[in-house]
Amino acid sequence: MEGAFFMTKLTDTFEIYNGVKIPKVAFGTWQIPAEDARQAVHDAIDTGYRHIDTALVYQNEKEVGQGIKDSGVKREDLFVTSKLPAETKNYDDALNDFETTMKNLDLDYLDLYLIHAPWPWGKIGANYDKENQDVWRAMEKIYASGRVKAIGVSNFNVHDLENVLQIAKVKPMVDQIQYYVGFTEPKITKFAQAHDILVEAYSPLATGGLIHNQDVLKIAEKYNVSVPQLAIQFVIQNGVLPLPKAVHKAHIEDNAKLDFEISAEDMETLNNMSDTAPSHFHNPTQG
Repeated sequence: MEGAFFMTKLTDTFEIYNGVKIPKVAFGTWQIPAEDARQAVHDAIDTGYRHIDTALVYQNEKEVGQGIKDSGVKREDLFVTSKLPAETKNYDDALNDFETTMKNLDLDYLDLYLIHAPWPWGKIGANYDKENQDVWRAMEKIYASGRVKAIGVSNFNVHDLENVLQIAKVKPMVDQIQYYVGFTEPKITKFAQAHDILVEAYSPLATGGLIHNQDVLKIAEKYNVSVPQLAIQFVIQNGVLPLPKAVHKAHIEDNAKLDFEISAEDMETLNNMSDTAPSHFHNPTQG
């Protein structure tokens, strides 16, 4: 069947350079209130998602962990990611915050643990090179403990990645960045992929900014799919891992319907689109 190569299933995986397999589509939980997170995660797993992404600063880790347990799916069949707060910029506090996350989730291990940002959210763009190197050493210690299967970063640009690579005994395995049609961060993506660092895409729908884009809608209609479905599949076909989020089960299910392939011509058109929504870092502390 034509297009079968890129017909994405929720159980399909990318492989991190250390051999860990990571499901190609993650269920993101940013801005999902704690009171909704348990059910949303349960619904996502029930729909077929096997990759769940959260963070300490989202203030929903406990509920995410409960949703995972409610699902009845074996722990080894799930991939769970959480993140070290961006404000945590020293070795000891990084180790302590990891323990808090593990207690919140009530899990024996994490599949992926990320530094949430290279600077505290109140100081976006400030230089924390030395502190990030210190924190990365803590991440390596956590990785060496066997309690996480992979470690990485989020919102790191090329300079931030180079800074960590200078001292890393274990290089980052993932960089989770803002990435969507019209905003594909080519410099970061090219650098990361050249260093075997998997790129993950938060805001694959441009925080809703793509929904009413007529050029994107036109291409989606060609495949008889929704704009969110097209946007998510676009990310995957670029070798990047999308993290769509939703609360309502109908949207969770719709985002998982990725049984089509975008043609090379349409991928080129989408990749050449100019920015389709205002770019900004997700400050989870303001979510």
